[in-house]
Amino acid sequence: MDQRPVLVIQPEHTDPLGPLGEWLRSGGIDLEVLAPGQTPLPDDLDGYAGLVVLGGTMNANDDLRTPWLPGVRALLAEAVAKEVPTLGVGLGGQLLAVASGGRVGPNPDGPEIGPQLIAKRANAATDPLFGPLPITPDVISWHDDAVLVLPPGAVLLANSPTCEVQAFRVGRLAWGIQFHIETTPELIRAWVASAGAALEGYDLDRLLARTDAVHADIAEVWAPFAGAFAAIVLDPGSVAPVRPLRISTAAPITDPAEIRAALAAQMQAAHQPPAASALPWPGTESPPQR
Repeated sequence: MDQRPVLVIQPEHTDPLGPLGEWLRSGGIDLEVLAPGQTPLPDDLDGYAGLVVLGGTMNANDDLRTPWLPGVRALLAEAVAKEVPTLGVGLGGQLLAVASGGRVGPNPDGPEIGPQLIAKRANAATDPLFGPLPITPDVISWHDDAVLVLPPGAVLLANSPTCEVQAFRVGRLAWGIQFHIETTPELIRAWVASAGAALEGYDLDRLLARTDAVHADIAEVWAPFAGAFAAIVLDPGSVAPVRPLRISTAAPITDPAEIRAALAAQMQAAHQPPAASALPWPGTESPPQR
């Protein structure tokens, strides 16, 4: 088993590890937390058994205002290439997508904010982290950017009615999630307070009441998820190699009956996202990116 620590990159003090750190440590791994704006990033991941990148208010491509972002993306690209177990949360998931050849920009359906349900996609059934999860787990959303184009070869694992990419895997051992599982009710209150005028006209009592109520469900679902990630860090060989894409050389289906049967099979396999979604964001101002 790999006993090296996991490198945790925390872009801002406003989004700490919180309960996620407790769940990971309970899984038997050591964590080394680094704030890139204060401490230089390592040149590579040779001294680490895994990588976790948390959220922040900056954008994934905001290199001019955040000059250390290219270094984070370089570490994420290395993690994918060398199959270092990796988890990107919020901004961290967006950075993983960009580092692997994907594209991030404003979410076409606007910001997502507050507690919501996401929906697992069919590919999640065989994923070592997402497979055991409920079909529609609770999460906390707080973002206006989103992954618009997945990296080449990435697998979509979850979505929501207003955000097409909620979770994905790239390579064998790297996962990105758009939502947050590391929050607490107190942290959400701090985020609401820091949003200031952008929340004018918003039903804050409703948002905070729903946030308070959902965190117990988040812990019930995502603590085992974090434990499963810790187990992969300790034994990366437990995850089977990614199957290469198979290119069919068969002749196309032309028979109408066969076409209908194929479409019916696709419809049955497709997973419809739930009706519930994050609370809508009032007005034209967006919340800070997380």
